[in-house]
Amino acid sequence: MSLTWRITLKSDQPDEPEDFFSTSLGVIFPDDVTNQHGDAEHSLIYTSPHLPKPLVIDLANPTDEGDRSLFSHYLWNASLLLAEFIEADSLGVPLDRPRAAADSLSFDARGLDTLELGAGTALPSIMAGLFGARRVVITDYPAEPVLRTLRTNVARNLQPGLAPPGSPTTPASGVLVDGYAWGQLEDAFGAAHAHAFDRIVVADCLWMPWQHGNLHRSIAFFLRETPEARCWVVAGFHTGREKMRGFYDAGPLRDVGLEVEHVWERDCNGEERPWDTQREDDVTERKRWLVVASLKWIQTP
Repeated sequence: MSLTWRITLKSDQPDEPEDFFSTSLGVIFPDDVTNQHGDAEHSLIYTSPHLPKPLVIDLANPTDEGDRSLFSHYLWNASLLLAEFIEADSLGVPLDRPRAAADSLSFDARGLDTLELGAGTALPSIMAGLFGARRVVITDYPAEPVLRTLRTNVARNLQPGLAPPGSPTTPASGVLVDGYAWGQLEDAFGAAHAHAFDRIVVADCLWMPWQHGNLHRSIAFFLRETPEARCWVVAGFHTGREKMRGFYDAGPLRDVGLEVEHVWERDCNGEERPWDTQREDDVTERKRWLVVASLKWIQTP
């Protein structure tokens, strides 16, 4: 089953010409995959067979051109895949297509302190909270329209009535939404959360190569200094492989004490293949694929 089947527009019927066109793309272009979802006028409905009710996800409407250029006002497929991985491993339920490339890697969030960087809609964090994360901290660039929408999504969806029966939802006292710019290590947020998280979530944040160094530094600064701590990184290829591949280079990661534990590619139908820095896909093909990775501390003898 396709990764995008869980997402629908909240509107019962499309009411603008653009809406009719966007909802018909799968019929007109059956090989094309939508990799960004929603807009400020249409909330999204996220339906999981393992949740008692659908989640309602709002999209931000940033008016400043600089804020809009961050593209945090969409839900991207990387967030959908991370949400499914977190759900499957936290509940112990199978994926439609099991992970073969890294079957030893667990995305179980139960009892863990989690941080999401560049959260956008915060769907992976909401799922982690519904399935029993001990603490959930959600950040994005400190633009008020983005943070306001994040707070709305978290308050609406991260509550016990939307969790599976018996799941110990993260209490409100353990949930925080805050603004944070990557690479800022000495601000108030950094001072309060240095090396505080067992898991860091990064979804579709690699399309700005000039920010890779800041993202490396932030991950290393906030990741708990234990052998079990992990950062989960999932990203799409919609801006091209060349812009994102440098994030995984061993040298810059080594400079902050991190290394890639697993990295592979998975498409929207669950097909998998090895990570390849040089593979060339056409625009339609690359929209189908995501690269999945886990980062950990380099272990010294």
